[in-house]
Amino acid sequence: MQILLNLLAGVALLVWGTHIVRTGILRLWGGDLRRFLRQSVSSRHTAFFAGLGITALIQSSTATAIMVASFVGQGLIATAPALAVMLGADVGTALMTLVFSLDLSWLSPFFIVVGVTLFMRRESTKVGRFGRALIGLGLIILALQLIVLAARPLTQAAGVKVIFASLTGDVLLDMLVAALFTMVSYYSLGVLLLTATLATSKVISLHIAMGLVLGANLGSGVLAMLNTFASSPETRRVTLGNLLFRLIGCVVIVPLLPYIEEWMALASFSDGQMVVYFHLLFNIAIAVGFLFFTEKIAHIAERMLPSRPAADDPAKARYLDASALDSPALAIGNAAREAVRLADFIEQMLAGMITVLKNNDRLLASKLRKMDDVVDDLYTAIKLYLTQVSREALDDREGRRWADIVSFTINMEQVGDIIERIITDVEEKKIEKGRSFSEAGMQEIADLHGRLLANLRLGMSVFLHGDLASAQRLLAEKVLFRDLERAYAESHIERLTSNTMQSIETSSLHLDLISDLKRINSHICSIAYPILEQAGVLAKTRLKEAVEAELKPSQVPPTSDDSTGKAEWQKRKPHTA
Repeated sequence: MQILLNLLAGVALLVWGTHIVRTGILRLWGGDLRRFLRQSVSSRHTAFFAGLGITALIQSSTATAIMVASFVGQGLIATAPALAVMLGADVGTALMTLVFSLDLSWLSPFFIVVGVTLFMRRESTKVGRFGRALIGLGLIILALQLIVLAARPLTQAAGVKVIFASLTGDVLLDMLVAALFTMVSYYSLGVLLLTATLATSKVISLHIAMGLVLGANLGSGVLAMLNTFASSPETRRVTLGNLLFRLIGCVVIVPLLPYIEEWMALASFSDGQMVVYFHLLFNIAIAVGFLFFTEKIAHIAERMLPSRPAADDPAKARYLDASALDSPALAIGNAAREAVRLADFIEQMLAGMITVLKNNDRLLASKLRKMDDVVDDLYTAIKLYLTQVSREALDDREGRRWADIVSFTINMEQVGDIIERIITDVEEKKIEKGRSFSEAGMQEIADLHGRLLANLRLGMSVFLHGDLASAQRLLAEKVLFRDLERAYAESHIERLTSNTMQSIETSSLHLDLISDLKRINSHICSIAYPILEQAGVLAKTRLKEAVEAELKPSQVPPTSDDSTGKAEWQKRKPHTA
């Protein structure tokens, strides 16, 4: 029992070390890797080598699959070049299996010591994150040693020999066992190296080991499919196509196994080494055989997983891909896209509001109120999605973007609530009572509304691009809008003094309306604050300078260390009742 626990602990440590390496690398170069990946799909060859390099770096073809699948789901990459990336990812995983099969025991303590030193000294810096990745790499090598050590006595046990003796060479049974074990352990590398250890110890024959290798490859493909099971059809096409590559490869290779075994027996390698080389050759053969047929496999995947029709429920989030949560920076991009979609509904509500004001359109008013429910549902979905993103996995820039998205969606949700209240007031105080605004009053409201709509579009641009000049212009619009609101309120009061009947009847609604429009504009203009604060061009407050500018020199309080002047100022300062 102890031996089995040691083996399971080694596999668990291997999975954890891989997780640390993947998250550490993504924290350091996640954005660069994603940009590189998007730019490398212009041809199938560059896409192949991009997938190979990225997978060798982050130590997980599953992570590469999720990243590429998310890009396809967002429409940033077509299915065919994404499948070329996955062919490279599979070869990259096979190459790393070959590397880790070598004797690297001396590297494990070196990586762990250096990594811990860097991480403890500079935890929140890039150097600390690199140290964290080194720790993970050291743990991977250490875990592989533990697996080999735990497997040695296990392979000598009589019961284990009986169990493996049941694998009589039925390739389909061997493949099924390895596939199930791969899905349970969540990592194909451990299964492959354990198979190599068993083959070296002569517990299993080379023929059985080859069947287990094929099963481990199939299990890895099925595991990637399960990880994207809840995603959109466009996202799942990548993992489906990759599974089809491996499935077709197995169908072709299985009848040739006796010949391959005879050919490999001529080489002067141990059975364990031949297992690793067979795994590498299998993935290279798939890449060579299918690299020029990715379009055909993509077409098959698209037919098997057709796109869903446009969702009838607009309140259902479209871009919040759960499979992207393992890559926090990618998840933040998804949340930003959904936040822009939420803002599009706000723009529709704001544009429809002026039609309700002018034409007393009850049907449109009801539609706009229901649209606010959509905004509320999307706001909740985005908020819950962002709470699942690991803040620890974000660098400073990504952390600020996370906060900006939260702030943006809060402001948009509050704008939707204000618009809903405005529409309700218009129905109760204007439409039901058959009242109307004066021509001058309606023109003032239309002017404020037009400026508000333009500011909303400018605010969405600021949120998307973070342009400093646009942010400054948006903040300047806040001051102008405030001055216009005051001027139009005074103009309305003047119309009341001239006893304009329409102005008298709608006075309360008119003043509330332009005040609410100013509040909406304030929420929109607050989008500019994070960009201005980061650029250092936003003052914390203007209150102190404004007050001191209006006071006479004798009214300005002295500094705290001037006790004499302080006493004199206390005597001279004006007293208020």
